[in-house]
Amino acid sequence: MSTILFELGCEELPPKSLKPLRDALQTSVTEQLTAADITFDSIKAFAAPRRLAIQIQGISDKQPDRTEQKRGPAIKAAFDAEGNPTRAATGFAKGLGIEASELTTINTDKGNYVGFEQTIQGQATTELLPAIFQTALDNLPIAKRMRSGASRNEFVRPVQWAVLMQNDTVIDASIQGHQTGTQTRGHRFHSPDYHNIAHANDYEQLLDGLKVVVDFDKRQMLIKNQVKALADEVNSDAIVPQALLDEVTALVDFPIALRASFEARFLQVPQEALISTMQADQKYFCLTDKAGKLQPYFIFITNIESKDPNQIIEGNEKVVRPRLADAEFFFLQDQKQPLFALTESLKNRVFQDKLGTIWEKSERIAKLAAFIATLMQQQGIDISIDEAVRAGILSKADLASSLVGEYPELQGIAGTYYAHLNNEPEAVAASLEEQYLPKFSGDVLPQTPIGICLALADRLDTLVGIFAIDQAPTGSKDPFSLRRSAIGILRILIEKQLPINLVALVEQAIKGYSDAEGSKIEKMGDTFTQVMAFLNSRYRAMYTEQGVSVDTIQAVQAINPHMPLDFDQRIRAVQAFSELSQASMLADSNKRVANILAKSEVSVADTVDEALLSETAEQNLYTNVKQAQTVVQPLLEQADYTQVLQTLASLDEPLTQFFDGVMVNSEDAALKNNRLALLKQVRALFLTVADISELQL
Repeated sequence: MSTILFELGCEELPPKSLKPLRDALQTSVTEQLTAADITFDSIKAFAAPRRLAIQIQGISDKQPDRTEQKRGPAIKAAFDAEGNPTRAATGFAKGLGIEASELTTINTDKGNYVGFEQTIQGQATTELLPAIFQTALDNLPIAKRMRSGASRNEFVRPVQWAVLMQNDTVIDASIQGHQTGTQTRGHRFHSPDYHNIAHANDYEQLLDGLKVVVDFDKRQMLIKNQVKALADEVNSDAIVPQALLDEVTALVDFPIALRASFEARFLQVPQEALISTMQADQKYFCLTDKAGKLQPYFIFITNIESKDPNQIIEGNEKVVRPRLADAEFFFLQDQKQPLFALTESLKNRVFQDKLGTIWEKSERIAKLAAFIATLMQQQGIDISIDEAVRAGILSKADLASSLVGEYPELQGIAGTYYAHLNNEPEAVAASLEEQYLPKFSGDVLPQTPIGICLALADRLDTLVGIFAIDQAPTGSKDPFSLRRSAIGILRILIEKQLPINLVALVEQAIKGYSDAEGSKIEKMGDTFTQVMAFLNSRYRAMYTEQGVSVDTIQAVQAINPHMPLDFDQRIRAVQAFSELSQASMLADSNKRVANILAKSEVSVADTVDEALLSETAEQNLYTNVKQAQTVVQPLLEQADYTQVLQTLASLDEPLTQFFDGVMVNSEDAALKNNRLALLKQVRALFLTVADISELQL
């Protein structure tokens, strides 16, 4: 058992790719070692701006020997009548490098064959490792590789050195065109020279002394701790997005956190703009107070242990000031006119060539928002239709602002700030930001009633319009994010407990594309059908992400409910039903009933003639069905689907007795049709909630 060290030294690696490259390298090496049957105690990957490395401890010195059995021709073909080897046998033996006399007999179910068992000596680990590491490097997820100088070796960045060691000895190899050795390099500024690695176990400790914290996770923890300590000193919380933290960790070998400040006057600018420019452009960690309000401080990570940190702090303050001043300028410039005035320029901005301008979209959103607000009023929700219309008209106004022009991610956010400055109603102002929620899977939903109206209206308008011009998503391509929009619609209606029918919403959205000159949608019927099918198809993606089984989703989809809230209630009911002891039998019985009814050559009656119920089992089932119908009706009116299925579970035993004791396909046509009518009522009872026959229990 020994320790292996591999290190590839490069020019600065792409910071956003460093962590994925590290993980991919470790995964590939691990898989190859396992496939080669080479055991080891532990494997650890390292990553710093100028290097990727792997340290493997307790690795076996060689592959284990293995025995291989080679099977040749059948005995009958291998030997003639006198028992002498034929050309088939001698040819097989010659191929193995042995004499025919050394062949043995292999007995199988298909007959006897000649064969030979040979021992394959395991290769030394050191012989296999160069190819393993090179293969791992070749398989790294690198979007675009480059060549350095005249070298034909390609990598993400020019390679400077390569280390491959077993304990204290070099494993002689050429990797990425570089001869392996025992020399590494330290920090680019603090320790730029080559340094010899005495032993593979010394790697991490040696680099620590050369001002390189080579362990990515350890380096990241140092950054987090330093940032928190500096934030605590000014009683603030640091904003530390994981993606930014990963990127900053990949930019430095030896992290030193420093805190700087900026003029408090910049805090009048929307803090989202300041945070955006400091994070995206400068890689700074912004600070907020305990209430989440931005403070005039930021923390940055330097890669140098400076004798005079104040110079570095002042330099960063000098660099960030113009960027904050730009944001301030755009913000003040936008305030020279009211938010509504910005809508004028939307009349010349195209939403989509065939669907008109952004102004026309705003008008459609306003009309659809008013329709949704009316439906919400009918549910007892306190909402102003006039304010919903006003919010719709203003919904896209900030797209014409200078601030959003510079910081596109602030659309909606900027509108809310400007609406407040223009003394627009609070409900209108808040909705301008909320219209874009949820932005991603699991994101928060709009909280205000008008925000909900805008969020639904905007998505429905886009969905209908894009389907109308035959630009529906295909495969993995979804340029208009329609799948995400559809799930957003479903989530809002379900999680906000809004009993609103999708049919009404889609129909109204289609009507929005009509005016005095006609409609922008040529095939309204086809568009409606396609949009409804698309929305219904998103249930599966949404619920499987929540852990709901596919058959449960299919059971509800089979009856095609048009109200997402109702769909969700049915899903929960079927989930609860699946836990019952009777569920499996009832699912099978429903399948049987469905098959029997489907094969019926005549139209099955809706009513049962009680006088024709001759068998005790069918009389008992009929009695139980009538009782269930009486109990279920008020439960359906309350949408208490869980209790409906709990009630129907009592049909378990009567159904079993019916199928055990009654011949449905009686030669007497009247009896047969009456029994089919009884089964039709059983089937109808379950279909009031879902198609239980879809369940795979």
